[in-house]
Amino acid sequence: MEPLKAGLTMELVNLEKRDLMSFFLIAFGWSWIFWLLEILWDIHLFVAPFGPFVAAFLLTYLNEGKDGVITLLKRGLDFNFKKIWLVPIFFLMPMIVGLSLLLAILTGEPAPEITFLSQPWVIIPAFLYILFLGGPVAEEFGWRGYALDRLQARYNALVSSVLLGIIWGLWHIPLFFMKNQEMYRNVPILGFILGTVFLSIFFTWIYNNTNKSILAVLLFHTMGNLSHFIFPTVSTT
Repeated sequence: MEPLKAGLTMELVNLEKRDLMSFFLIAFGWSWIFWLLEILWDIHLFVAPFGPFVAAFLLTYLNEGKDGVITLLKRGLDFNFKKIWLVPIFFLMPMIVGLSLLLAILTGEPAPEITFLSQPWVIIPAFLYILFLGGPVAEEFGWRGYALDRLQARYNALVSSVLLGIIWGLWHIPLFFMKNQEMYRNVPILGFILGTVFLSIFFTWIYNNTNKSILAVLLFHTMGNLSHFIFPTVSTT
């Protein structure tokens, strides 16, 4: 029986590995094709960021059927975690980005205009726009809800975070070649990838401590992007 168990275990590992590779191929293929249309012919279809979303739900449907898709969707509404975790979810990224801006100003960079101080009402619509169309929904069902689980089945949390952070950073590369992407054009590619690795560790920390709630990382991702809107650190470079 032992050789049989070992054989079955190896087969499951191989299946998970192929499944994970399929996920990354679909996520990159979908996003890069649509981003390439924008780079070469200025065709804006606004669906490129949804590569991880499409890959996660397509593979979930193929492997687990409709029930699996419903379960994955429900995890995006999963509030079943200790509410103390709302503190880092909502305040960690504003603190990091805000302190980065303060340090830049203290070292001689000109202070940018901070819109929300004069127009605080923009925060709520900005939050909702970012959540649904600015990255989190398009990415987190895939990166954390699908890929991270499978990586952590093989590696520890830190190794999984680093691997996913590198892949996550590489996925963004086409954005560095777009005229309207000031944020990416002002940041070195290597520096950006190091940043996604750093962030990936935080994402895994949040995800693992909120019962693998996709809602938790959706909110955390939203706050990360919103923080750059509130504290425009890129404009100081």
